[in-house]
Amino acid sequence: MRYPEEVIEEVRARNDIVDVVSGYVALQRKGNNYFGLCPFHHEKSPSFSVAPGKQIYYCFGCGAGGNVITFIMEYENYTFGEALQLLADRAGITLPKRAYSQEEKAQDDLKKTLLEINKLAANYFYHQLKQPQGKIGYDYLRGRQLSDETIRHFGLGYSNKVSNDLYRFLKSKGYGDDVLKETGLVTIEEKGSRDKFWNRVMFPIMDINNRVIGFGGRVMGEGKPKYLNSPETRLFDKSRNLFGLNFARTSREKYILICEGYMDVIALHQAGFSNSVASLGTAFTSQQALLLKRYTEQVILTYDSDGAGVKAALRAIPILKEVDMSVKVLDMTPHKDPDEFIKNLGADRFRERIEKAKNSFLFEIDVLRRQYDMEDPEQKTKFYQETAKKLLTFRESLERDNYIQAVSREQAIPYEELKRLVNRMASHFVPGSKAAGGPGLSGGEESREGDEAGTARSGVSGSTGPFGVSGGTGPLGIPGSLDRSGAPGSLGRGQAADGADRPAAGRRQKPLRGREEGVRQAQRLLLTWLIEDPGLFSKIKGIVSADDLVDPLYHQVAERVFDSLEKGSVSPAAILDGFINDEGQYREVAALFHASVKDSLSNEEQRKAFSEIVRKVKENSLEQARKQATDLGSLQKIVKEQAALRSLHISLD
Repeated sequence: MRYPEEVIEEVRARNDIVDVVSGYVALQRKGNNYFGLCPFHHEKSPSFSVAPGKQIYYCFGCGAGGNVITFIMEYENYTFGEALQLLADRAGITLPKRAYSQEEKAQDDLKKTLLEINKLAANYFYHQLKQPQGKIGYDYLRGRQLSDETIRHFGLGYSNKVSNDLYRFLKSKGYGDDVLKETGLVTIEEKGSRDKFWNRVMFPIMDINNRVIGFGGRVMGEGKPKYLNSPETRLFDKSRNLFGLNFARTSREKYILICEGYMDVIALHQAGFSNSVASLGTAFTSQQALLLKRYTEQVILTYDSDGAGVKAALRAIPILKEVDMSVKVLDMTPHKDPDEFIKNLGADRFRERIEKAKNSFLFEIDVLRRQYDMEDPEQKTKFYQETAKKLLTFRESLERDNYIQAVSREQAIPYEELKRLVNRMASHFVPGSKAAGGPGLSGGEESREGDEAGTARSGVSGSTGPFGVSGGTGPLGIPGSLDRSGAPGSLGRGQAADGADRPAAGRRQKPLRGREEGVRQAQRLLLTWLIEDPGLFSKIKGIVSADDLVDPLYHQVAERVFDSLEKGSVSPAAILDGFINDEGQYREVAALFHASVKDSLSNEEQRKAFSEIVRKVKENSLEQARKQATDLGSLQKIVKEQAALRSLHISLD
């Protein structure tokens, strides 16, 4: 059992979705809705929409959608209860104690238990470091010039050489094998159980709330692998977390330093750079970029100065740029990494390097130059050409010219000559294409931006849109259902008499969709229309009921929508709560709630289309009932209704 519905509704009502989302995403009003860059996927043009009237959000790019509670759940990776508590605290609401369902209680208890075990393990490792058997680990850390205060601050520890040491300790605390195998700390097998980590210096990995969610371990000696991380668990997703972010997010600096390893982060924190983080044994990810975006607009890459570090920086730059962050790269030569630099040159010199960190694009040009022999005229010319191609990735002429000036100055290339070369290249290469040599928007992507803008205005996409299917041949995307006049049963635009699609000028040929998808789309559109204009409910009452929407998901939605309309009001945000435990379902429901077709009702084509939508939904329902009829009386009744349906006309006047 969840919190009472009235409590959930109060929390939701007291937390305006625009106010909440704008704390995470920069929003700009366009018409009745607000738009911004989606926080759940990479994009350069805003396709993330927030509808204050419906109190829901939807991304036309990735399909993320829901209400204010699901937004917090997705963004903060919270459970429903955690998100509700956060919003209740924000609104000054005291939540009543609630009774959990058996499944909810089991999941909540498991998560709490895993956090307890991780905390217990972290304390155990820390304790072992100070014991005789942990001297090898302690000496290693002290040899890396870490103070006892730093060791304590990060909770560093040691896992003993005995391969089942931690397992036996946790068993002695009363934890069973069923829960221990969920921690990622031990391997449970019939032939015996063993620890994941042994003979390693241990680095607890904490989330932004300072809870231990995993571990990293550095082997003592020549064992392999040198560094080992916890596997993915219910608590730990290494692609969505960053080592040291729990400390770095509270730093007063306006930028965050990104390192490659644990020791670099710890050394920098000890030297006073508490705004340092590191990825967790994997290449930098888009999820980590989005996570950083919550706390800063600028990052400085402090990766190793060797070849591997340069490659890692080149991979990370476009990922960070995709989320619209300012990126610089720090030069650590002649030293390899931040830890080594600090030890040899000190914190003041490191801060000087930070102040001189290079713009990421100019860094990329420097790396590109190393690939060519600048003493060879042919190679030198090739470098200029490739540089010009990369400059084409800047679509704004003013920004592009600023970079042409900077590259000209940095690489000693005459400005006018470089500018002419860039302009000449522009007539042969599309910015953002592979030929242009860099990231950016290709012509196809620019077209998609236009589609998204159109979708934002009309709510009915001509390509893949809020209803999850590509635009069909009829005005509402229902293949073969309507022609331009809205006449039922006519051929759709672009169709020949044999039913085959004929590609229109400038449009790719698209295959016809089956009748089943057409019916499903009709059900989607009917629900969207009723949400958009509740007054239409009175027009279809007695003609169509929730039972006529036979798609399992839409039938569930229809029951809630029709029931709400019967009572006089409908809240899309409240209805979404019924689908919160299934990500796929609530995204699809959010899509049909967020779409808008109201503006189209002013013309005769769309007025006729509404009658056709109702007819199609009812027609399919009767056909399903006819197939399941078991007696003659029922069959005759259905046939009679089918006949009457042919003359159906719904007046919207």
